[in-house]
Amino acid sequence: MCSCIFLGNQKKDIMSKAKAQQPAVIHKVIMVGSGGVGKSALTLQFMYDEFVEDYEPTKADSYRKKVVLDGEEVQIDILDTAGQEDYAAIRDNYFRSGEGFLCVFSITEQESFQATAEFREQILRVKNVNSDKSDDSIPFLLVGNKADLEDKRQVPVEEAQQRCQQWKVPYVETSAKTRANVDKAFYDLLRIMNKAKLNPRAGGKSNTLPYKKSATLKSSNVPKLKADADEQKEIKNQQKCCILQ
Repeated sequence: MCSCIFLGNQKKDIMSKAKAQQPAVIHKVIMVGSGGVGKSALTLQFMYDEFVEDYEPTKADSYRKKVVLDGEEVQIDILDTAGQEDYAAIRDNYFRSGEGFLCVFSITEQESFQATAEFREQILRVKNVNSDKSDDSIPFLLVGNKADLEDKRQVPVEEAQQRCQQWKVPYVETSAKTRANVDKAFYDLLRIMNKAKLNPRAGGKSNTLPYKKSATLKSSNVPKLKADADEQKEIKNQQKCCILQ
């Protein structure tokens, strides 16, 4: 009986070590939106807990951070676009590589809010999704930034919410300056992305690399799975021996 308990504990240790050795899931996030709406400020606030008011990037910056999402460690790769989206080829490459999108506008600029529709159209086009139909297969979250400037608001909350209902996407208002809802915006998008990877839509096209990577990982794990099955059979045989004794 003692040997059975030992084998059972040994199997648990092996499974725990195997789980610990698995690489963190990678989520690729693209920051999109008009210039000056606070994309970089939100990114830097999320990454470093710092508010940089006069940050003016001249090129796209990429960031990487490991976070704990609902009890599991994941890695978020953020691409903060900075003007190059005006060039179609570069913009399309950004959108094609992205898995999830934080589309940012300023609540103080109606024009930046109207531009979000164009950004979404471009993303859907690159991802080969029919823009005439509401589609939730691409993780997308609309962000109304600069919520600390309520006295200068030009975009009513109801107007933004109505657009999100039409698109069937979440809406979050943030302030990169006060850090209000900054984490919420990123974590909400990560949860949507995580769900999309775990439950891809039946018959839908996958436009992101992690799905292919997942398939590769499964293939490479076949010998290990077989070994686990053999080990489990051996443990059951040991348990039978113990019962007979």
